[in-house]
Amino acid sequence: MAANAGASESAIEEVYRRRYSAFLRLGYALLGDGERARDAVQEAFAVALRARASFRGDGSLDGWLWRTFVNVCRQEQRRPSRTAVAGHQEQSGNGYEREWPEVRAALAALPEQERLVVFLRYYADLPYQEIGDAVGVERGTVAATLHHAHAKLRDAISSEVNA
Repeated sequence: MAANAGASESAIEEVYRRRYSAFLRLGYALLGDGERARDAVQEAFAVALRARASFRGDGSLDGWLWRTFVNVCRQEQRRPSRTAVAGHQEQSGNGYEREWPEVRAALAALPEQERLVVFLRYYADLPYQEIGDAVGVERGTVAATLHHAHAKLRDAISSEVNA
């Protein structure tokens, strides 16, 4: 896509249809609530559609949409969750809450940037370049960040298992 060309509605819709479940998985991983994750996916694509003329085309459309989604999730993380306000835990039944508690705790302990890169790689199944586009770093930084996160996760999980 040429610079300053914007993104078409149909191109954004195609990414939505093709990658919806990956966006939802990442939203659930980041927000811990299925309803909030679904809302974040919808809000991110609504934002993208309204701002489609601002897509410069200097990266991939997918990367731009992932960055939009991550920003929406960050805004949502600052709001109190509906389940916390209601005083109960959501039982979504979607399977994401079945992670091993040790893995969940180790992921939660990672710095935000490392956790986000891990989620984009393994929950959203994005290639390094798209992860870099989504978080605003170079591809090599993504590789280094994943390397550091893997080491921390290995250490944390092996400490739990050997405890």
